[in-house]
Amino acid sequence: MEHTHNFLAFDIGATSGRSIIGSLTGNNLELKELTRFPNKIIRTGDKYYWDIFALFDALKDGLKAASAQNIKIDAIGIDTWGVDFVYLGEDGSILSTARSYRYPYTEGIPEEYFDKILSRKEVYGLTGIQIMNFNSLFQLYAARKENSSALKNAQEILFMPDALSYLLTGEKVCEYTILSTSQFLNPYTRQIEKSLLEKAGISASLMPPVVMPGQVTGYLTESLAKECGTEKVPVIAVAGHDTASAVVSVPAGNKNFAYLSSGTWSLMGIEVNRPIINETSFNLNFTNEGGVDGTVRFLKNIIGMWLLEQCRKEWKADGKEFTYPEIVALSDSVAGFRSLIDPDNAAFANPESMTKAIAVFCEKTGQTVPQSEAGFIRCIFDSLAMKYKYVLDCLQKVAPFPIEKLHIIGGGSHNQLLNRMTADAIGIPVTAGPGEATAIGNIMMQAKGLKLVNSTQEIRNIIRSGFNPEVFYPQNTGQWNEKYPYFLTLNH
Repeated sequence: MEHTHNFLAFDIGATSGRSIIGSLTGNNLELKELTRFPNKIIRTGDKYYWDIFALFDALKDGLKAASAQNIKIDAIGIDTWGVDFVYLGEDGSILSTARSYRYPYTEGIPEEYFDKILSRKEVYGLTGIQIMNFNSLFQLYAARKENSSALKNAQEILFMPDALSYLLTGEKVCEYTILSTSQFLNPYTRQIEKSLLEKAGISASLMPPVVMPGQVTGYLTESLAKECGTEKVPVIAVAGHDTASAVVSVPAGNKNFAYLSSGTWSLMGIEVNRPIINETSFNLNFTNEGGVDGTVRFLKNIIGMWLLEQCRKEWKADGKEFTYPEIVALSDSVAGFRSLIDPDNAAFANPESMTKAIAVFCEKTGQTVPQSEAGFIRCIFDSLAMKYKYVLDCLQKVAPFPIEKLHIIGGGSHNQLLNRMTADAIGIPVTAGPGEATAIGNIMMQAKGLKLVNSTQEIRNIIRSGFNPEVFYPQNTGQWNEKYPYFLTLNH
């Protein structure tokens, strides 16, 4: 009889987190959610923080829940959002909990950095990371400008997943995928690009040694194991950045694929062995983030289901609530391509009214303005599928291989209508699932850390056979190709 290994994954997003047990028996993986917990932003004065101690308490609750159910844990892994970090003092104490990227104190900071330290092009050339004002490099520069006492007294800096694993083990590391979101990782050397920090007056020695995903970084401390009723189990540096964990679970049969991690945001990219840093990637604002096995995730952020989520909020306030099947039926009830928007236009970033913003955009571009909920839904789905086609076309221009398939993973992979439309728009098959991509990637990297699997391809084969992803083949590509040139005129 095959032995079952139980892996405890903590998957923490910017609004909530959860603990999940992944039970691996041979090549069969089963998931079980143990706990869910909020991740709240705390405001003090004009500063916004994440409560790392509340998150640490939530980790202990997950451990205790496993113990209460007599689940023997073989390993623990943690993934979180990117860029944010804590400062540690000389005695190992947390000097200041993490500032939140969601309320950036970094408005205008990148421009000042480019003016005084290094140009935008030089920073992109050294890191291959898209410029966003909340990237860790600019957070540190802002903290130095504020004369932050935490930064002045810091012995080390730990990114969120590494800080939480430090609280579990007492060991300090800097995991490669989470470091890659910082804007001070050199993607060629896979080490910190010291000049970016030191020219700004920040010591590069604040960062602990870089470790690659799948490495055991420490063991649960004795006191913690005793408190939570568990053993001194290993804590493994999984792909600490949640998107990197999600991409691990793409159930691809070979390397010739693109992926779309679909949720409130959509992230579309390819997996390559070397970063792609050139004039094209700079102008298109593509980013090179760390992946597993030393790979690079070359990708672009796209506004995803945010557009629909904001419309649904408005309709709910008016007393109209739609189930997901009703949304699909509404979209199918009206003709396509009556109105198209560029989802990434600044007008849709955070408008007071999303329906009004869409209506104004359509009016300004001389299109039919949606008159009903069905019209707005169809406009959003048509536009997202077109945007996916655009980004995939950009990727294919720079990819060192032919893209034969698009894998949609994450919560948005359950959207069968959009999957079908995307396949028609891009003209290649779309494979949908798994929906629980991030947790599965976290769990399977723990299995790799314990040498139960040997490679990412082996992981992907297990996921493909165990989760039966659904495949959508292109059927009506002609009408999408016909409308595509018009969509491109909306991109500017």
